[in-house]
Amino acid sequence: MAAATPLYDTYARAPLRFERGEGVWLIAEDGTRYLDFAAGVAVNSLGHAHPHLVSALKEQAEKVWHLSNLYEVPGQESLSRRLTEATFADKVFFTNSGAEALECAIKTARRYHFAKGQPEKFHIITFEGAFHGRTLATIAAGGQAKYLEGFGPKAPGFYQVPFDDMAALKAAITEETAAILIEPIQGEGGIRTVSKEFLQELRALCDEYGLLLVLDEVQSGVGRTGKLFAHEWAGITPDIMAVAKGIGGGFPLGACLATEEAASGMVAGTHGSTYGGNPLAMAVGNAVLDVILADDLLQHVRDVSLVFRQGLASLADRFPDVIEEIRGEGLMLGIKAKVPSADLLKAIRAERLLAVPAGENVIRLLPPLITTAEEAREGLARLERAAEQLTAERRQASA
Repeated sequence: MAAATPLYDTYARAPLRFERGEGVWLIAEDGTRYLDFAAGVAVNSLGHAHPHLVSALKEQAEKVWHLSNLYEVPGQESLSRRLTEATFADKVFFTNSGAEALECAIKTARRYHFAKGQPEKFHIITFEGAFHGRTLATIAAGGQAKYLEGFGPKAPGFYQVPFDDMAALKAAITEETAAILIEPIQGEGGIRTVSKEFLQELRALCDEYGLLLVLDEVQSGVGRTGKLFAHEWAGITPDIMAVAKGIGGGFPLGACLATEEAASGMVAGTHGSTYGGNPLAMAVGNAVLDVILADDLLQHVRDVSLVFRQGLASLADRFPDVIEEIRGEGLMLGIKAKVPSADLLKAIRAERLLAVPAGENVIRLLPPLITTAEEAREGLARLERAAEQLTAERRQASA
């Protein structure tokens, strides 16, 4: 019997078909408007059809789309300089996705020690519940059985320790350890925030043992927490950082950032990407930074986050049978549900609000960074109606 679709059956897609977007709204084919607090899983950082991004893409599309890295790409020079001026980094490698940015980060960390005459130092310590991508290396780094199953032996060189367990981390360090890789906030893992103190201890530990600190800011970066990058809240800097999602505002774009020292082993021929850093991606990435680095954007994120946090706290108090806990920072928020999270997500969608499931029975709210206080309150009102509906259903079921 022929399959219903020629597409791979790897996604459990919702039966929703959108034809256009406007800011924080998505419009379905039948004209129904949805408030988009999923943002393409934290990708559409500036919402849909942002005029500055559209203009930049159109302008570049009329010039040249792709060149490859056989030649100099002026947009790469511009975007890399802006990123290094705004961060800890000295060097940037452009990719097409977060997984590719993580692959580059892993290779950079291992190559650093190889170039120092220590090829045995290639092991990377990661944390349980982490998600670093879908390639063979990044599923090994994440260590989650559901992503590893059926793809042969796990790629070697990755060792997971329990989340937020410093004693276990210290015990895991050996002469073969090259780096520690961590998300400042676990996204897929359920919006679990690493404490400032833990990140500070990680930095000190890496300095003490000569390890590289690698941060995965694919989801938490580019303004999502109210700082340009989430690690800034802890007052530390990594040696290597993977970035993607919001940096392209919806265009496939990622980057691996590193200090001069950490990137010292990545010489000509050690890594490459055919599409990475092409002119179209660079035009959009530069346009995204134009907006993100504007004087008031990050303060706006912090202000709107306060509206969300207050509203979500109120909902948690009023609907304790539905909401167990509110998590996250900035506009990277999570609702740990008392009911099955699939039921909460269904109720939210029925109110024409889009959100994202995560681990630990959590629903993620990842609204565009341009979301207004009024739009935040509209989303909270829809969440309230969903919680009311679920509460009523539970009472009927127990009657």
